[in-house]
Amino acid sequence: MGRVTSRYRVLRVADGVTTVRPDTLAAEEPLEIRVAGRPLSVTMRTPGDDFDLARGFLVSEGVVAAESDIAAIRYCAGATADGGNTYNVLDVLLADGVPLPDVSVERNFYTTSSCGICGKASLLALRTVCPPRSANCFRVNARVLYSLTEKLRAAQNVFEKTGGLHASAIFDAEGELYATREDVGRHNAVDKLLGAEFLADRTPLRDRLLLLSGRASFELLQKALMGGISMVVAVGAPSSLAVQVAKEFDITLVGFLRGDRFNVYHGSERILGNSELVPGKI
Repeated sequence: MGRVTSRYRVLRVADGVTTVRPDTLAAEEPLEIRVAGRPLSVTMRTPGDDFDLARGFLVSEGVVAAESDIAAIRYCAGATADGGNTYNVLDVLLADGVPLPDVSVERNFYTTSSCGICGKASLLALRTVCPPRSANCFRVNARVLYSLTEKLRAAQNVFEKTGGLHASAIFDAEGELYATREDVGRHNAVDKLLGAEFLADRTPLRDRLLLLSGRASFELLQKALMGGISMVVAVGAPSSLAVQVAKEFDITLVGFLRGDRFNVYHGSERILGNSELVPGKI
């Protein structure tokens, strides 16, 4: 798996018996994203799909709106003092006429804006940058939701080796898996996924749902909003602010998807085929 995983010797204790065995761990390294040579963000990530991660990050931050806004992405040579390339620093060159993002100390990225300001301010910030949204017409049968977690797990190649990665995936209304990405950071997994769809000119993703292997936070609902996604389904719990984003921008939100069980936090009328679902909005 190259830089995606690392092997370590560990002491395993089971039923009072100790053994020494090799263990495969998910790699974690910093990635610095620069725009026109100026540092913009640093994130801890699993190496791989770095260009997609950068694209997805810039989309979700409202820096770019179309693939043509990006002229080039490249790793920075001489990223270390001795002139070596760590492949942990990349630079994004924007197309002519695309304004550079504000990298002053006053700028608060929307993905981290939940730290230090209130939820109402976070929602106001999203309203100023989110792309135009059309009516949410995405519908899915409850039986389709029941099948999603097993399909995602089957596609998680690195998770099978390490057990230590988050994943995100895009499905259609019939439950067909279109794309998946893994990373030690749940935000990075979504950025990688959105970046790949952005490059393929498939955004906004109005006729797709986003599946998260963990919980649904404000930041992840924000990324779904910026990608035009109509439904977010999480294996874990949503936060209160994530539910507010779902209601504010009419994104169907499902949490605690476990086998044939789930909770609907917004948009229950768009989940079909289950007699136990109560019609109408929550």
